[in-house]
Amino acid sequence: MSNTESFRDRLQKSMQESTPSFLYGAEIVSSRGIPLPDETAAPLALTRSLLGDSRIAWVSITDNPGGGPMLPPDWFGGQLAEHAARIVLHLTCKDRNRIALESAAWKYAAEGFDNILALSGDLPTGGYPKFGSGVFDIDSVALIDMLTKMNAGLEIPGRKGNMEKLNPTRFFTGCAVSPFKMHENELIPQYVKMLRKIKAGAQWVLPQLGYDMRKFNELKLFLRYHGVKTPILGNVYVLGKIVAKLFHSGKLAGCVVSDSLLADIEKYASGEDKGKKYFQEFAAKQLAVFRGLGFQGGYLGGLGKPEQFFEIIELAETFSQDDWKLFYKEIQYSQSNEFHCFEEHVGTEIPDDAEPQMDLRYQLTVQCPLATKNVNLFYRFSRLVHAIAFHKNHGLYNLFAKVFRFLEKDPAEKHPNPARQGLLYKMIHYIEDDVKHTLYGCKDCGDCALPDTAYLCPMGRCSKNMRNGPCGGSSRGRCEADDKNCIWTIAYDRLKYFEEWEKTADEPVHVYDASLKGTSAWSNLYGDRT
Repeated sequence: MSNTESFRDRLQKSMQESTPSFLYGAEIVSSRGIPLPDETAAPLALTRSLLGDSRIAWVSITDNPGGGPMLPPDWFGGQLAEHAARIVLHLTCKDRNRIALESAAWKYAAEGFDNILALSGDLPTGGYPKFGSGVFDIDSVALIDMLTKMNAGLEIPGRKGNMEKLNPTRFFTGCAVSPFKMHENELIPQYVKMLRKIKAGAQWVLPQLGYDMRKFNELKLFLRYHGVKTPILGNVYVLGKIVAKLFHSGKLAGCVVSDSLLADIEKYASGEDKGKKYFQEFAAKQLAVFRGLGFQGGYLGGLGKPEQFFEIIELAETFSQDDWKLFYKEIQYSQSNEFHCFEEHVGTEIPDDAEPQMDLRYQLTVQCPLATKNVNLFYRFSRLVHAIAFHKNHGLYNLFAKVFRFLEKDPAEKHPNPARQGLLYKMIHYIEDDVKHTLYGCKDCGDCALPDTAYLCPMGRCSKNMRNGPCGGSSRGRCEADDKNCIWTIAYDRLKYFEEWEKTADEPVHVYDASLKGTSAWSNLYGDRT
């Protein structure tokens, strides 16, 4: 392999090969503060060393991981511009609105950085002088949709009133998914949101961190089950005792270490070499399983020296062709009573055919829809009201649309100004705001998402305002902020009961229109503004 061959070309070539090449990538976590020239072990020096070796197909640079302020990934990219084709820049929604995200994307494209991992991002956990608030103006699905439209030539209003098409970009966009969720109503929404990301234009998938190869296999199975051939890259974070305890605590979003794995880690870490050999072999075995399952590559993180990456890669290459089947069974550190999407056959034996992940003995284990406590009378009442008054061209919808057009002074106005409306309109808006705030925690955004989220307001009840599905930060059904249950677990129970959940995979990308804030969502619905 050549040092100049791009990540895109290597991955696409691997997909076309009869015996696909297995690619190796590396994660670089940026640092806080100005790097000094003599810091040879700093992230920049590590990145440069890794890119100097052709075995590394790509290096991925994080964007303020964990929600704390660090040097931005494009700074690292700027120091290594000659390797732009093999650098993946993370782009997150946590501290930029859609304007800043598009601006950053134009900058990356202009500088030749086409490989983007599009993420919603973690909740902020630091900053000057205390914690900052997250932005989350859009989420990862909308960000991927934006990058896809930029690739097609983004259309914007021109100076003369006509639409102008901008020069197309060449983004090679990846997405993340978290297979390591405890409950069915937490896991299946993750997978369905992944399908939405792929539909929006994601070209490769990177799972978040966990240490249960059965779960990684289920991710591959789920995509095959839905006829999706998007490449998946396995994620390996080389553990140590301290990091394992952090992952086990649930305080780092999307990273899971079970009780049984932590017990093994503490046992080996107490050895003479503090577990170094065990941790290396454990990581190499994961790479071997990813190759055996048909993943297109393995992504190594948690290391600070280039030789550590290559020691693990070289060890993974020494295993025999079928060793991965043993490792697959060995590395199944699931959480107690954890939900699995597919039922494995007895003994978890891996079949000997060329594509084990397609074996017909795997069966979906999603349960029949049952009325849980989340499918309550209040939800049923909300559905009934929506069917009568807010379902387009049904019930009283057309009558109410005529009434609201009559009440508005400028019904054709795209962004109505509440101050210019009549007294009756203002009274109805006041009643709407009061009722919806009391019943749903409404924030008077004017662009109501209640029907899309099973009558759970994402602006008031989701810490990241997610409108297109859950983020990857929940733990055991609880929000990443750990102050409430994830609204998407509740939405799943409700929509599944009425056999509507699978339809959400085909929903259009929902993006909040901030120009409608403080206006009547009812009026905007009947006026075709939302």
